[in-house]
Amino acid sequence: MFTNRRLKAAIPALSTLAIACVSLAPTAHAETSPADAKAEATLRQMKPEEKTVLTVGTMPLPIGPNSPKPPAEAIPGAGYIAGLPRLGVPSLRETDASLGVSYVFGLRKDGATALPSGLAMASTWNQGLIEEGGRMIGSEARAKGFNVLLAGGVNLTRDPRNGRNFEYLGEDPLLAGTLAGHAIRGIQSNHIISTIKHFALNGQETGRKFVDVQITPAAAHESDLLAFKMGIEIGNPGSVMCAYNRVNGEQACASDWLLNTVLKREWGYKGFVMSDWGAVPALGAALKGLDQQSGAELDPAVFFGSELAKAGSSDPAYARRIDDMNKRILWAIYQNGLDANPAQPGGAIDFAANAKVAQDVAAQGIVLLRNTGNALPLAASARRIAVIGGYADTGVLSGAGSSQVQGEGGPAVSVPLGGTSPWAAFFAQSFHKSNPLAAIKAQAPAADIHFRDGRYIADAVAQAKAADVAIVFATQWSTEGLDHPDLSLPSGQDALIAAVAEANPNTIVVLETGGPVLMPWLDKTAAVVEAWYPGARGGEAIADVLFGKVNPSGHLPITFPQAISQLPRQVVDGYADLEPNFAGDPPTPDAKLTTDYNTEGSDVGYRWNARKGEKALFPFGYGLSYTTFASSALKTDGAKASAHMSNTGKRAGATVAQLYLVSRDSKPMQRLVGYQRIELAAGQSKPVAMTIDPRLLARWEAGRWIIDGGSYSFALGEDAEHLGPVSTVPIKPRSWPQ
Repeated sequence: MFTNRRLKAAIPALSTLAIACVSLAPTAHAETSPADAKAEATLRQMKPEEKTVLTVGTMPLPIGPNSPKPPAEAIPGAGYIAGLPRLGVPSLRETDASLGVSYVFGLRKDGATALPSGLAMASTWNQGLIEEGGRMIGSEARAKGFNVLLAGGVNLTRDPRNGRNFEYLGEDPLLAGTLAGHAIRGIQSNHIISTIKHFALNGQETGRKFVDVQITPAAAHESDLLAFKMGIEIGNPGSVMCAYNRVNGEQACASDWLLNTVLKREWGYKGFVMSDWGAVPALGAALKGLDQQSGAELDPAVFFGSELAKAGSSDPAYARRIDDMNKRILWAIYQNGLDANPAQPGGAIDFAANAKVAQDVAAQGIVLLRNTGNALPLAASARRIAVIGGYADTGVLSGAGSSQVQGEGGPAVSVPLGGTSPWAAFFAQSFHKSNPLAAIKAQAPAADIHFRDGRYIADAVAQAKAADVAIVFATQWSTEGLDHPDLSLPSGQDALIAAVAEANPNTIVVLETGGPVLMPWLDKTAAVVEAWYPGARGGEAIADVLFGKVNPSGHLPITFPQAISQLPRQVVDGYADLEPNFAGDPPTPDAKLTTDYNTEGSDVGYRWNARKGEKALFPFGYGLSYTTFASSALKTDGAKASAHMSNTGKRAGATVAQLYLVSRDSKPMQRLVGYQRIELAAGQSKPVAMTIDPRLLARWEAGRWIIDGGSYSFALGEDAEHLGPVSTVPIKPRSWPQ
């Protein structure tokens, strides 16, 4: 949500195995509810001058000498929308984001619990845990007085170089959609509203305010829109936040197709659409389906204030739309009990308990990518250990932008990007106060442990040669507003790892990254651990995995390519032509940029690899363990599936049953159609049961889902590339609307 104007303004200043994890009911909130009736009753009592109050929000951030004074009840955060005290309608107090209550430059003089990044959360494949994380961050938002959390990021990873991938939940619509829905359900259990965002097809930060995404309705419905739909069905979010980018020529926040045709008519969505900050092009966005203008001072004008009122007084279309806007916002307020359960600042927060939730997510989200010769877990009796790089003596990396969370007192260390631009100070690599080196020392108190920061390769190599094991921490910082030019590790870290691994073959690499990276040094290493951005207790979680206190169980929610040449686009569109722009604002008013998602269509990530016959460096769904697993006895009729999962090793662990469609109507293709995380003791076997959402077998055409009759084949997989025996069943043709 950072924009050029915003920053310039700132400067002057499962458990149960039988539960089918993918069972998605039709939109259950289409019938009249008590919240509907209450919204209608309030609307009837509203005076004309009250009908634009809920439709426009401002940013209550007193961060410059010329900033307007925020209202007394506003809290420094993303946004404030005045209420209607006469009618008992509370104000809306908004905060970012999906990973915890945002820091907003420390203006509130407080801290919050940082969950690991979205990709770390998705790597757990654990709906219950993600819902618990949502409850946790929602409770902290409520305790700070907020009643709207700008969470629920579910944009699919169409390009691994996207700077915001770390906020989202990977490349698959089933996994991302179901996890987002459970996170939203957890957040809203606190009687606060969650968004789902950014609607839709918001796949790059380069030129994000004006890039025009080209995609067919069929491809959109079968990929990104399906993830949103599943998230809405499960979580029933009070609001949808529309995106900055254009879609097929229209701004997403003024897209009649996205907001009216798809969201409101096809899906029957009852809540309201809020804009992203600075994403409203004109008053006409109201007729295109936008219900609330957020951070209005960042737009060219306050369109949904007096301008909207004037239009409503003279144009029946606007008058009807204003009533609908209010009804939708009121429904979200009443549906989530904001009026009956007011959030007040100063609530109690159990930071110790919340840190435990963050640590559990981090531990389950860590993915073991390589482990040759059982290099891991490390023996607690290791005599000499060299720990190198990544500020591992200080903290763990976090992603930047509007989702930035900090604990009490701010970051452990902040590394500025430098530069003389007025907003440069606001973009820095921030590390949470969770110290991996201290956690490693706690796990191996008798070991002789030496740390080197990695600035000098010769120094790191000397330590590695003298050690029994070398642990290299490598980081890739990501931020809202900037994409990556490639998938290398920055600042010479690839060369550092290669040299250390050459000096000591027992080298373990711990990656703290915002997405996939290339690994030219991979074959020289003993083990590689993907820790992502591991959050408030990430250092402890990493040490627990390294020393075997926790058996790694994370599985990749995203494909790690072998090379850039495997991607649908060899460069991020616009990256070479545009100057880096943290805000993504157009360099000129008529700036144009197009990206064609029809190249891959709905075949995102592993689906693209399957179509092209490519093999990944590490495929979607991949993840190793300190034990071994086997699957057997797959049975399916195309609607339900069952199998047995077994732990064939010598220690307890968890794995993920992954069910893939591998051919449709006898034509090869690939889709994840079911998944279930399962805990197994050594030698234990358990049954798993999954319900297959028919949309995952279907194609979208002319407003309908269509299943072509024929033979459909399914297989259980260790990941998207390592599949078991195929089960083929006949499926009858059928079709149905949304």
